[in-house]
Amino acid sequence: MENFRKVRTSEEEMPLPFPDLPPDVVEMKVKEGSKIRNLMNFAMAQMELKGRRQIVFSGCGRAVTKTITCVEIMKRKLGGLHQVTKVRYKTVLEVWENQDPPPDSPAQNLTVHKNVPSICILLSRDPLDPNQTGYQPPEHRHEAGEDTSGSSTKGLKRPLPPPCEELLPKKLQVQVSDSPRGSGTTAGQLD
Repeated sequence: MENFRKVRTSEEEMPLPFPDLPPDVVEMKVKEGSKIRNLMNFAMAQMELKGRRQIVFSGCGRAVTKTITCVEIMKRKLGGLHQVTKVRYKTVLEVWENQDPPPDSPAQNLTVHKNVPSICILLSRDPLDPNQTGYQPPEHRHEAGEDTSGSSTKGLKRPLPPPCEELLPKKLQVQVSDSPRGSGTTAGQLD
């Protein structure tokens, strides 16, 4: 393969796996090189300024984690969004060209079909069917002054307690009992 160079990559076009979507739903196709800031600026403008009720994020291969990141950012910024996640495989076609073809022969191309993981996530302001596979209800948002004793405190920094006196270093007394190798008891101090 050292003589081959990738010249083209194309993805299989697949319809969105969500039935009953409005025809004008916005689909954010996340690519490996997409900038999260650009994706989020456009998606937030669609949901806040244009008043869209639903948006779909999709990505495949190495873009799957970036797709999930975008969805989590949007859920935290807007709140109250219902989510349905669908995972599937997508076929990617890669065309490789031989850089060093044998003399007196045409250039050789190699075509590779890859099945890569793909994810589609629907976010909706309107309630969705909670019985469908991949459904997640909106996260409960805590308002200021609300009791959060039952909620997770993951990520919150708390001050360390003052050191207890018994944890401070002290001289340690060591006593060794009678052993078959030696006679008597040895006592010593370690600093």
